[in-house]
Parts: sequence; structure tokens; C-alpha cells
Amino acid sequence: MIRKAPISTIMTESVITLKKTDNLETAEYLFKHHHIRHIPVVEGKTVIGMLSYTDLLRLSFSDITNEYDSDADAMVYNMFSINQVMKKKVASVSPSNSIKEVAEILASKEFHALPVVENNELVGIVTTTDLIKYLLKQF
Repeated sequence: MIRKAPISTIMTESVITLKKTDNLETAEYLFKHHHIRHIPVVEGKTVIGMLSYTDLLRLSFSDITNEYDSDADAMVYNMFSINQVMKKKVASVSPSNSIKEVAEILASKEFHALPVVENNELVGIVTTTDLIKYLLKQF
């Protein structure tokens, strides 16, 4: 295992993003269509928040109603904006941070994804899944 390898070697560079003016139905579509669980919210290329699929599910009625009752979810989604639901204080890492450093951050915090930022611009995202896949390649 290369302990000093930079996070840039395992991060996802083609990041799906949202704007705070997008709606939650768009967010749900992106989560499901791309099979992802975290979407950075940006203004231009600057990260201003992070929306997780879990954040969206907290608003959803799918747990207590018919699993496919999208009308109820749409009604709830229209009551909130991405700006209201997203996490606003988002930790980030640099592409030069080591995989070990990023793993330590994710292991000690309650979130599972970090935007990778260089010169105040989003250049990637790294998730706990990326770290697990990296670890599995070592065996």
C-alpha cells in the first residue's frame, strides 16, 4: 500500500453537482440515475454545500407510505429548497492530501464524502466507497 499516494489518484473527477436554485426532484433524479449518494452544491466552481441522499430521504414519505408514492414526495420536495436541506459547513481536502489523511478524516467524522478543492474550485469528490475500493485492490 502506498501510504503517501495523493487522493487525486482515487477521487472521482467528473463530479455531478447541483446549484442551490435546483429543486429536490432534480436532486432525487441525479441520485438515482447516477447511483450516487453525495452531490456537492456549487456556485460556479465553488462548493457552498453538500446534499446527501440520506438528507433527501429524511424528507421522503417512502418509509411510511407506498414506496412508489412519488406524488407525496414531490409535494414535500416542493416545500423545501436545496439551500434549506444541504449541509452548509462542508469540510474539503486538496488533491495533494494523502489517501491516509483523507481516510483519517472520514473515519473520525460523521460524513462519508469530501469535495476535493484546489484554488477554491471543485476538482473532484472522494467517498468512503472510493477508499474501500482502493483498499480492496491492495489484497
